[in-house]
Amino acid sequence: MVKVGIIGATGYIGCELVRILLSHPQTEIKSLISHSRSDQPLCEVYPGFSGFGLPPLEPLSVESLFCDVVFTALPHGTSGEVIPALLNKGIKVIDMSADYRYDDADVYEVWYKAAHPYPALLSESVYGLPELHKERIRASSLVGNPGCYTTCSILALAPLLKHNLIEKGSIIIDAKSGSTGAGRSVTQSMQFCEVNENMKAYGIASHRHTSEIEQELSKLAGSPVVVSFTPHLLPVGRGILATCYARLAVKSSAQELYELYGDFYKDAPFVKVGGLPELKHVVGSNFCAMGLVFDSRTGRVIVVSCIDNLIKGAAGQAIQNMNLMFSLNETAGLKAPPWQI
Repeated sequence: MVKVGIIGATGYIGCELVRILLSHPQTEIKSLISHSRSDQPLCEVYPGFSGFGLPPLEPLSVESLFCDVVFTALPHGTSGEVIPALLNKGIKVIDMSADYRYDDADVYEVWYKAAHPYPALLSESVYGLPELHKERIRASSLVGNPGCYTTCSILALAPLLKHNLIEKGSIIIDAKSGSTGAGRSVTQSMQFCEVNENMKAYGIASHRHTSEIEQELSKLAGSPVVVSFTPHLLPVGRGILATCYARLAVKSSAQELYELYGDFYKDAPFVKVGGLPELKHVVGSNFCAMGLVFDSRTGRVIVVSCIDNLIKGAAGQAIQNMNLMFSLNETAGLKAPPWQI
């Protein structure tokens, strides 16, 4: 059994990690860490966890952690200070913050307006998108789990850039997320009366996930890629729908593009390529569903991609990475279909 610890267990991502891991056949939750709710049972925060025999919430003490892997669900900057001590103890780490997603500390510092807490570790960390970096994840002790918008957008565009089928300067990503993407902290803009029956764009031309998307798409293309990325807030709890536009650089057809996507993701158990997806096709699951349309009138391909932001965009993907790191079946604990209602 893989012994698991979760730092930041009371947030939405921590909650989803616990929920999924309780059904995982080869893991044991050993430690639940919370700065704000230590020495309480998790069921006082989330009553649905009552009766599952979970360990109590406790303050962080690296010395007292006896785990094989720790998920760090902390704000950026904070994880970077904790992780070196975990690695020095021989504990593998899957970080949910942005601290270890980047190849270049300078890029991190430009977008996050802070010095990187431990840049020397960036050469050891692996960007945790299994569909692109599976073998490197298997061999790694430190994985930077991707952001939710980035997962949805990168997977949508990866086959096109890998095969040089689109003009790299033409990419537009229009993405929409449920309110859980903002986390559990209470702010005025996230209150029910502000979100309900409303929709708004935010972070236009400045959202931090832009840099993450560009980093991975540039690797696929073999040269720098710059995208226009605009996120929106939807009046729903969870889910992301990204509509990605790009101008084709070569002649093609919808059938040829679908065949390309099917071949690219043939070994990706959580990517479904088919008709145009909806949030209800993925919410509650670790799947990414996508479909596309070729607009012959404009010469553009339009790819629609959907994920559950808390599962494939966070906790589920982290567990998928854990499975790879410990040579388990990649789908272990993650086979549940989407909620249909």
